[in-house]
Amino acid sequence: MEPDAVLTLFDRFADAVYRVALSYLRSPQEAEDAVQTVFLKLLEKNVEIYPNKERAFLTKMTINHCKNILSSAKTRSTVPLDETVPLVQPEDQALFRAVMELPEKYRAVVCLHYFEGYSFREIAKFLGIGASAVSMRLVRARSILKQQIGRD
Repeated sequence: MEPDAVLTLFDRFADAVYRVALSYLRSPQEAEDAVQTVFLKLLEKNVEIYPNKERAFLTKMTINHCKNILSSAKTRSTVPLDETVPLVQPEDQALFRAVMELPEKYRAVVCLHYFEGYSFREIAKFLGIGASAVSMRLVRARSILKQQIGRD
């Protein structure tokens, strides 16, 4: 892919890629590394991304990269989240931390749906599961979160 095209994609989607990586890796440093790796792969390979599908392509690419990191034998233990996670309200910090403590299968759908705004069908396609499974995981995740933080 052309460097100018990758830079344009980076400017538009780096934050979204970071948030997806952070939801999987739970470490700001590893998420930053994942962002760099995803965009580096675009530079190295001759990839064609369909117009208006860039965000979905990068999200899927980020999910796959994060799953590879997590399944590798080199997985390091993560550090607790810093207080520097940019959220608007202090109560959002507690909610974000609670979401990050969810099991991976629930955390992924919560982050993709609520933080990134993907539909059930899009999430199902990214994760290779059915839309009803996405819905059920969201219901279960909300139940866990309700127990953890004691409110809706």
